[in-house]
Amino acid sequence: MDNDNTVKVGVSNKEGQLGFMFTRGGIREGSGRKSIGVTKKISLTLPEELWAEIEKHGTEHQQSRSEVIRNILDSYYSR
Repeated sequence: MDNDNTVKVGVSNKEGQLGFMFTRGGIREGSGRKSIGVTKKISLTLPEELWAEIEKHGTEHQQSRSEVIRNILDSYYSR
């Protein structure tokens, strides 16, 4: 049984992105999680109580913090 767990770093065809490759296979275009939009990192300051509500909602609906905030923004702007 081949148990070689060597990991290599390879450059994807996308602009300067790195990918991890194991001993077999490699980086494949179109593989992985599909994009739902453009990612922009932001810093958001909210009162502790509001963060607690977001966390509670996420736990109850099995959503990440990002999903909860994205859904709030989407419902506001989709009116």
